[in-house]
Amino acid sequence: MTAIKVCLLWLVWCAVHSLLITVRAQQWIAEKGGMWQGFYRLGYVCFATVSLLLLFGCTASLPQHRIPLPPWGTGVQVVLLVYAGMLFISGAKAYDLQTFLGLRQWYDARAGRTGQPPSFLKTGVLQHVRHPWYSGAMALLWGVPGLTDLGLLIRVILTGYVLIGTFLEERKLHLKHGAAYQAYCKEVPMLIPWRIFQKK
Repeated sequence: MTAIKVCLLWLVWCAVHSLLITVRAQQWIAEKGGMWQGFYRLGYVCFATVSLLLLFGCTASLPQHRIPLPPWGTGVQVVLLVYAGMLFISGAKAYDLQTFLGLRQWYDARAGRTGQPPSFLKTGVLQHVRHPWYSGAMALLWGVPGLTDLGLLIRVILTGYVLIGTFLEERKLHLKHGAAYQAYCKEVPMLIPWRIFQKK
């Protein structure tokens, strides 16, 4: 498999992954109801994980040329990895992981219960940044050592994918929570928690 084909596969993966979380796709699943709605999120997470691992495997099998970094590059990568780790951990504390993984929806569907819609959270790290995991994902992409020519292209593709995913998520949250979310957006940055450095 050539580098061009792998990049195309990454683009297809990003497109399919983004389409599956659009408002229209989720509305269609909600209309189906029952086990469709119960399995949707869990199936989505499983598909994303397995397909992502396969793509990483294909990418790693191709010959690549290492891109040398300047002396300060390693320090920047360490800072990005620490930042990503902090956001992933703090985000895991703020979110309901069972709902995020789709387990709660699956349990509710099997038990014949109607699941409660996700609540609007503003606790923990969400007081400082609206999308900690998206922010952490971008930091992780550029903080991982071993930058190569093919790896650079894929990091650019995935950065674009994360940004698109962020705006799709923003659209859904605006539709769900209306004025309350608009007010939250005025108080809390989307991806970079720069306001924590402001003097109170």
